[in-house]
Amino acid sequence: MEEKNNLEQEMDSAEGTQPEEVFEEAQENEAAEAGVEEENQAEARIAQLEAKLEEAENRYLRLQADFDNFRRRSRLDLESSAKYRAQSLISDLLPAIDNFDRALKMGADNEHAQSLLQGMEMVYRSLLDALKKEGAEPIEAVGKEFDPNLHQAVMQDNNENFGSNIVVEEFQKGYILKDRVIRPSMVKVNQ
Repeated sequence: MEEKNNLEQEMDSAEGTQPEEVFEEAQENEAAEAGVEEENQAEARIAQLEAKLEEAENRYLRLQADFDNFRRRSRLDLESSAKYRAQSLISDLLPAIDNFDRALKMGADNEHAQSLLQGMEMVYRSLLDALKKEGAEPIEAVGKEFDPNLHQAVMQDNNENFGSNIVVEEFQKGYILKDRVIRPSMVKVNQ
């Protein structure tokens, strides 16, 4: 019944208008509704694209941060390997230096042995100088306080001439390269 009334009202209002005008008005209404629908679809598409763009920007920023971290780690690894490049060679030379040190402590009783000892001392000094150029130095132990990072205690002593926890004797020299211990000193520590 209501539909009939609505239809009659439309006919009454349309009686004064031409059928072409009614048709054009209907087309305009349809076009307006289509325009609103297209606008809503366009806004939804824009929101979707903006979300994708934000996600891509976030992914880009994370990748950039990861790459910066990788580059920093690579640079630090390269610096570290350059800083400690001689560590392997120095570690291999330490037994030879120890042997030179032991041989030099032996006394010479004749002139020929004395000249041989002087030559060995020159080679020994050259090796120590080469180590020093690379940044390796012997660890001072005797008379110093025991440091487990630098010293390896193999014996204890009860010497009244030294204080408690002081290194009394060094059995094998320790060496440090820049700030890294290559080999700790083997020592005797006072109780």
